[in-house]
Amino acid sequence: MRAAALVLMLSAAPVAAESFVLHWPLDCTLGQDCFIEDYVDDDPAPGQQRDFACGLNSRDAHKGTDLALISFDLMERGVAVRAAAPGTVLRLRDSMADDRLMTGVTDQNACGNAVLIDHGDGWQTLSCHMKRGSVAVTPGQTVATGDLLGEVGLSGQTNHPHLHLTVLHNGTEVDPFAPDAALPCGPQEVTLWADPPPYTATGLVTAGFSAKVPDLAEVTSGTARRDSLGATEPLVVYGHVGHGEPGDVLVLSARGPDGAEVFRERMVLEDPQVSLMRAFGRKAPPQGWAMGDYLGEALLTRDGVVIAHRHAHVTVR
Repeated sequence: MRAAALVLMLSAAPVAAESFVLHWPLDCTLGQDCFIEDYVDDDPAPGQQRDFACGLNSRDAHKGTDLALISFDLMERGVAVRAAAPGTVLRLRDSMADDRLMTGVTDQNACGNAVLIDHGDGWQTLSCHMKRGSVAVTPGQTVATGDLLGEVGLSGQTNHPHLHLTVLHNGTEVDPFAPDAALPCGPQEVTLWADPPPYTATGLVTAGFSAKVPDLAEVTSGTARRDSLGATEPLVVYGHVGHGEPGDVLVLSARGPDGAEVFRERMVLEDPQVSLMRAFGRKAPPQGWAMGDYLGEALLTRDGVVIAHRHAHVTVR
């Protein structure tokens, strides 16, 4: 695994050599062209989220690790998804479209184009959201660590290119950063990773569109988010930052149905805060917004290294 330097590296060691071990599954450089967007939600309480290190870098009931690309252009050029461990391909899907609007996506196909691998001793991995037509393996095929499975895509329940990696043991989801669910959150001495990726507590909890600058309570409750807007309403993108540090840079932007940039605003965080919200937007032009789908982005960097990146979309009707 190649990794750009991040601020905090939790002390963690891989599991013993005779145990199941994961290797980095993407051809990308952490902090430069990809980043860990979401970890497994280790808080069982509904409506709550907590990653393995007691941070906020997860989503409620999230059962895998999301490894996201920083741009759609990278996806178009092709970023390889590789086997994280040796095993046998059990099942796959390779026919779903790469569609950020998630047309026709249901609970049954939310994983999109995917490969399920059996690694023996009850261990399995499921790689989701791959590019249509990119899957390079067949059921029953034996794969070695690092073998090509396909490419990162936009299939299934996702509005941005990323790999969702679920690890299972005897049918139960396991957090690869904290495989012993009985232990409390915090620095972990044991992980499933052969080379544990670096961790930073800072992240983007969520991003979305609204018709006004919301307050933090509206963002955390979900009432700020709008899936559709009228042509004469303001167009606002917000980002909820967790554990921001002075000097962190947050960029909020939006693009219209034709791909043209509507706005881009760069903000430098001044004070350390566990939880903060920033928003930016524009009033509708005299003729109103063009009808169609708008893409919003929140990009968080530190010293030029990508920490987090969230996408949102809204339809102007």
